[in-house]
Amino acid sequence: MALRTEWPQLARELALGRLSPQPGLPEGVQRQLQALLTPDAARAAELRAECARGFEGILLRLWPQLEVVVVRMVHGSERLYCNSLLQAECQGLPFYCPFYQAAGALLGVNLWPAEPEPRFLLCPDWAFCEFLPCLANKEPQTVLLDELLEGREYGLVVTAQPGEYRCCTGEVLKVAGFHKQCPMVEPVRRESQTLSVRGEDIPEEQFCQSLCRTLRIWPGARLIDYACVESSLLGDFSGPCAPHYEVFMELQGLRDLSEEQRYKDGSRQRPPHKKKTVSFSSMPHDRKINSTAACISLMLEGCELKKVRSNSRMYSRFFVLDADMRSVRWEPSKKDSEKAKIEIKSVKEVRVGKKTPVLRSNGLSDQFPDECAFSIIYGDNYESLDLVASSADVVSAWVMGLRYLVSYGKHSPEAPGTGHPSLRTSWISSVFDLADLEKSGCIPVSRAVQLIKALNPGMKTSTIELKFKELQKASERPGTEVACDLFVEAYCELCTRPEIFFLLVQFSSNKEYLGVKDLLMFLEVEQGMEGVTEEKCLEIVSKYEPSKEGREKGYLAIDGFTRYLLSADCSIFDPQHRKVCQDMAQPLSHYYISSAHSACLLEDNFWGRSDISGYISALGLGCRSIELVLWDGPEGEPVVYTSPSAASCVPFRAVVGLIDQHAFTASAYPLILCLVVRCSAPQQRLAAQCLRKTLGEKLYLEPPNPVASYLPSPEELKGRILIKGKKLPPTCEDSEGEVSDEEEGWELARRLGQEDREAPEGGGLRRVRLSRELSELVSLCQAVPFQDFESSRRGQRYWEMCSFSEVEAGRFANECPAELVSYNKRFLSRIYPSPMRIDASNMNPQDFWKCGCQMVAMNYQTPGLMMDLNAGWFRQNGACGYVLRPAIMREEVSYFSANAKDSLPGVPAQLLHLKVISGQNLPKPKGSGAKGEVVEPYVCAEIHGIPADCAEHRTKTALQSGDNPIFDESLEFQINLPELAILRFVVLDDDYIGDEFIAQYTIPFECLQPGYRHVPLQSLAGDPLPHATLFVHVAITDRRGGGKGHRRGLAGRRGRRVREYTSTKATGIKAIDEVFRTATQPLREATDLRENVQNALVSFKELCGLTPAANMKQCILTVSTWLLHSDSAPSVILNLAEQYPPMEAQGPIPDLLRKVLTAYETMIQTSRTLIESADAVYGKLIQAQQAGMDFHKELHRIETKEGLRGRKLQKALETFAWNITVLKGQADLLKHAKAEALDNLWQIHNAGQSCGIGRNRSASPEPSRLQAPLEPIPETDGGGDTASC
Repeated sequence: MALRTEWPQLARELALGRLSPQPGLPEGVQRQLQALLTPDAARAAELRAECARGFEGILLRLWPQLEVVVVRMVHGSERLYCNSLLQAECQGLPFYCPFYQAAGALLGVNLWPAEPEPRFLLCPDWAFCEFLPCLANKEPQTVLLDELLEGREYGLVVTAQPGEYRCCTGEVLKVAGFHKQCPMVEPVRRESQTLSVRGEDIPEEQFCQSLCRTLRIWPGARLIDYACVESSLLGDFSGPCAPHYEVFMELQGLRDLSEEQRYKDGSRQRPPHKKKTVSFSSMPHDRKINSTAACISLMLEGCELKKVRSNSRMYSRFFVLDADMRSVRWEPSKKDSEKAKIEIKSVKEVRVGKKTPVLRSNGLSDQFPDECAFSIIYGDNYESLDLVASSADVVSAWVMGLRYLVSYGKHSPEAPGTGHPSLRTSWISSVFDLADLEKSGCIPVSRAVQLIKALNPGMKTSTIELKFKELQKASERPGTEVACDLFVEAYCELCTRPEIFFLLVQFSSNKEYLGVKDLLMFLEVEQGMEGVTEEKCLEIVSKYEPSKEGREKGYLAIDGFTRYLLSADCSIFDPQHRKVCQDMAQPLSHYYISSAHSACLLEDNFWGRSDISGYISALGLGCRSIELVLWDGPEGEPVVYTSPSAASCVPFRAVVGLIDQHAFTASAYPLILCLVVRCSAPQQRLAAQCLRKTLGEKLYLEPPNPVASYLPSPEELKGRILIKGKKLPPTCEDSEGEVSDEEEGWELARRLGQEDREAPEGGGLRRVRLSRELSELVSLCQAVPFQDFESSRRGQRYWEMCSFSEVEAGRFANECPAELVSYNKRFLSRIYPSPMRIDASNMNPQDFWKCGCQMVAMNYQTPGLMMDLNAGWFRQNGACGYVLRPAIMREEVSYFSANAKDSLPGVPAQLLHLKVISGQNLPKPKGSGAKGEVVEPYVCAEIHGIPADCAEHRTKTALQSGDNPIFDESLEFQINLPELAILRFVVLDDDYIGDEFIAQYTIPFECLQPGYRHVPLQSLAGDPLPHATLFVHVAITDRRGGGKGHRRGLAGRRGRRVREYTSTKATGIKAIDEVFRTATQPLREATDLRENVQNALVSFKELCGLTPAANMKQCILTVSTWLLHSDSAPSVILNLAEQYPPMEAQGPIPDLLRKVLTAYETMIQTSRTLIESADAVYGKLIQAQQAGMDFHKELHRIETKEGLRGRKLQKALETFAWNITVLKGQADLLKHAKAEALDNLWQIHNAGQSCGIGRNRSASPEPSRLQAPLEPIPETDGGGDTASC
């Protein structure tokens, strides 16, 4: 097992001839082993190649002369482990147990290594042995060696010579025969290893054999390990002498012991009364829902569902749709048969999930998953029939069928599948006719397969061929040709994705396609698109609908809808971020900068070869900072390399020429060349001449502006190349001089074994010679050694920058994160990897981005999680290599703790609601040939950001799912600093040894698009995987704020949630504290205004049966659906003539509708109060914030006057920054809350007009007119000298 996980490290150690530290290994032994090792690159390469092939039989491949594997005696689960090795790593090798030991004594030897079952010859001189016959009817007496009988079993008693003690070992031996009068024995079992919880004494061997026999009914299942404990599930009901056990098993080849997995090889007959279920699986023999006809067919057949009552009890009932499709009935029931039914015309709504008070009650909420529940809202009193199905597939079928039937209203639909061909069937038939070149009515199977592959790229040929064989066999039409009807059937079954069809039916107002208004509603309500017009919808139909009839009529059928959802127009990545979309006029220090370390290397740091293509790759990915390590070249010209092999160097002249050619191919913004100079002064002059001559006007050589306080912006430096390096002091007038060398340079030298022999006396900074020509090329990025934060605050100039080792920067990030954040507001910092990363692995860039470090140098040649984060992060601003840092990390006066474990002051936390629905065309993991075609994937969703945001959730494993698994699982994350958060999807194959990587995709949180989206999956190296996607739903809402808590059981109490208010803190300076104290009441008012609206929104959405992620338009449309499905005229109207439209009842209304109206009225009133009061409260917060900022320039003088020093001074500075941040943040939150309230009003007007319950229509207010923006809080320009600000 260790070889499977540790082989990369073993290969590195073989190549280097170095033994890494081994925990538990004595130091002396470590030195002896190290002395025996020599570098062996060939053997290391051989090890890598063999491990890449897989691990089955790897021992014989690595050691061809190996003849046998020596093991000790094994029993029970240990034998299972040996069997696992025999079928994997040790394939083709016999196992040999040479000795038999018990109770610390050596008792026998195995003289028959070729036999599979070990037999041992007992040696009389090694220990004195006695034997207890295994008799059940009387107390046994011990016998000696010469009294043993062949075929009998004996317990072993040993008196060992060293201590002369006598003990019963618990070993049971069977006498297999005699060898020259000496008995041969076979170990049978250990009496001590029994299940004996209540005195039953079941031997382990017997239990293991029974378990293995039981598992045979699941073909392909192989037991790897097990553990058994007494079960507490039955409690006292199990009785005093009838124990029950829980068995935990580790299996290979099967992980689901469900009924559906039994006898799946067809060798045994299935149980005759297997319950029928609906599955969305793409397995050939599973029933698949690919149309509303299939849904209604299932409903007509009926199935068992659990009916949930208000007393939290569940009853199994058989539900069926009447033959005339006008009613749903259930049986058995105590009601009259005419009462145990619901008429389709009375159905107001069908809800998926726990969306009613009954299903949300505490007594049921944990008994079944959300996706297995649904509710039918029916009747004039809006009653709910709450149901629980056996699976989410059954729920989807019933919900699809019911919504389809409800959409007909009073009309009587014909039976599904009758009448004229559907839009889709007509199109598929026309495609078939075009392929029928001979016009014979049939086409060859091979042509039909290629045709479906062309229509559905990514589908496997074998899957299509299998489907045709299945349909030909079912229709008794075998042969090499396919008729049109069979082709249509195969296409519909193969190319219909049920989850997308379910979505289409949900929004379609007629049959099985989306009209223009349906599509417009989907784009606005579900996808969050603004300003969508019918013309835009027609463009989408024209672009993606494959049928000519559909394009002419403006219909988007299931195939066009699927194509649209898979297109780049519907990608999860916001297209606005595909181009430069951030403010590029900020100082250079306000941006994260994509940086490369050792870009010339193609592999790791020691044996990896250098190649010029590494620079092309890095620049092509938008890298804006490249490291060049200059060494003396053999031909008098400098070279670039980081490997000790001279053959791997790259001429400096060639590198500069390449940079000149590719510097601005992917990005027009400035490129920074980080020179680490290890060459002599003459070759430095040649390097400087080469840079000037080759790069010419691109080199930025203008001296820094001494009056400015910050670096120029990327916009000002467009198309320029900056040199980062050492600079001679102004006092030096010679052609060359000495400068201090950065630690990075010496670490590189030590790594290459070329450090100077003489170190400076006293342990000071080392000195190197620098030519004036190279020094003059350095302008805005002058490298200086870092001393401490106080020295930098007082003496460092804005054009000077420091480099930190990974270890040093990590220490600062943990011990003084606030000071590191403050330092990075004015100065650039570069973080480089530790020289201990000889394998060119990468550090986690998030550890340093959270502290504002701009340049985190990455090994671009090493794929994995860290490079995924880096590549994904820099994709958000047009992949230009620059990303603007969060405002809280840029503002001159702000409080930010990089290691915050909770929400930040003034930063609105958000909730990410992520539903992972399905996967498409997932590839097999590399090196997984032993598993055959079986891929059992699951999805991990990871959030990377500040510590408070870092989280990981995973879906369930999709068992036996093929390439297109259904997950249908909801995940939720709280994001406290959205601007620094990254979402990473990882698809893994659930494997018993180690989960294997399948694919990944990494995206900044700010780039997420809401709604139903496809995630384009990538390989470990970041390359796109053709047609491999995840289908997800994304919703982003504000953090939970004041929703009513559900009652917990009968004893639950209603308690008022204590509202938390953000307040300012005391600085210890009276005049400043008095200013901040004036903001106490406005802060409370701002919180109350926001929380009241949030509480009202949550209550209204709950009563509408929607989640907190729903928008206001969805709420109004839901209410209108209830009303419009009534036989009478709408009993509630929206008065759209008013700015705050009331929802007015027209006569008596049911209790549920009355509660909805009350919640709506509360929401409107709280929104009105917020909108009308926000400006005044906002002004008070602004006034207090600006009054506080007036003290900023005089802060140090005031603190000196107050006598604050040391820790008290630092605390006062931090508190001042905290207060300013709180005031600005709370004002921003109030501004955003007002904008959202205005947007809700606009959605109410828009939805009321479109759904038919609006009256007295006035012109719908434009969002831009409603959302009159509050004045933004100004940022103070200029540099500050406050340590924490």
